[in-house]
Amino acid sequence: MAYMKKARQKKDLGITGKMAKWYDRNTRESRLAEMGQYADLVSGYAAAGAKVLEVAPGPGYLSVELARRGFGVTGVEISADFVEIEKRNASEAGVAVDFRQGNASDLPLPDGTFDFIICSAAFKNFSEPLKALNEMHRVLAAEGTALILDMNHDATMEDIRAQMDSNGMKGLDYWFVKLSFSTFLKNGAYTQSGFEELIAQTAFRRHEIVKSGIGFQVWLYK
Repeated sequence: MAYMKKARQKKDLGITGKMAKWYDRNTRESRLAEMGQYADLVSGYAAAGAKVLEVAPGPGYLSVELARRGFGVTGVEISADFVEIEKRNASEAGVAVDFRQGNASDLPLPDGTFDFIICSAAFKNFSEPLKALNEMHRVLAAEGTALILDMNHDATMEDIRAQMDSNGMKGLDYWFVKLSFSTFLKNGAYTQSGFEELIAQTAFRRHEIVKSGIGFQVWLYK
């Protein structure tokens, strides 16, 4: 895991300012279909009306979709600018989501609160991943479940091309995102063994790692 540790930032940094606005504006269309698929995963597992936490929700698309489906949703995001965007997106969608500013390694939430936790496309960026996992465990209710969806360090260029061709992006945005996947995002991502090493240091009673496209579904059971 040495190369992955070197790729971690020394502290967690959120996407802010013009970059946050660009992300919301330019990834919305391609991400919404993906968020629907992620919401299907949650809906297929969590009970109706369950309390769901999204860690690092970015613009909040997934949290909004989960709220549409009747879940009680909280989102914790490090970027104050993204929190404002999340709140606006939820208001425009006509749903209630409790968006808060906070760090994944120190969640501003009480113990044992949530039935289900989801974190998508963000875990590889956390500077203190073990603390983040322990925080997820802490705020989960008894027998709760956490799901991390993130990139696989071992994804091939063929995998990345297939992913990009399926997401509907075009022009400069397509090439920018493809370059991001194949360089710094891939470099910072975990291998399956890297996830296994981290999980072994937590109190989760069991886990399952499923390869999916260019990434993993990491299921964690309290």
